[in-house]
Amino acid sequence: MIIKAVNGKSPAFGNDCYIAENATIVGEVSMGDHCSVWFNAVIRGDVNYIKMGHKVNIQDGAVIHCTYQKYPTIIGNNVSVGHNAIVHGCTIHDNVLVGMGAIIMDNCVVESNSIIAAGAVVTQNTHVEAGTIYAGVPAKKVKDISQELISGEIDRIANNYVMYSGWFKE
Repeated sequence: MIIKAVNGKSPAFGNDCYIAENATIVGEVSMGDHCSVWFNAVIRGDVNYIKMGHKVNIQDGAVIHCTYQKYPTIIGNNVSVGHNAIVHGCTIHDNVLVGMGAIIMDNCVVESNSIIAAGAVVTQNTHVEAGTIYAGVPAKKVKDISQELISGEIDRIANNYVMYSGWFKE
């Protein structure tokens, strides 16, 4: 793994986190407890800060970055960022699933209990309301989310990634 300070700012990790051997985490990055960063994921806090809450998983190949002198990236608790997703200079609240290959651009806000569908492109300055599913290019609201999806998908995936990370810890 590459964990590196940039401009005197180093990544900081909570308790019981798992970082894959080929993940890259640089600069001003902080993460809470029970987080996981998977194979080939990149979290680059070089041009602004990245703050992640508890029980966040950054899946294989995902990129988390921010915007120089403008937008940090803030990720809440119980968030799953799917394989090859890009999360850039935005705010993601609690209990959110970012689908595989999705892109969330600068100055977006994704409120709690939401799903960004696989392959969606959430364009700059978009505000995703709480309890909704956004899909498409550009991403638009497709429906309100059910309580079953919140517990059946958002919570299940976040909890599974805590379990999976336990398989890799020595």
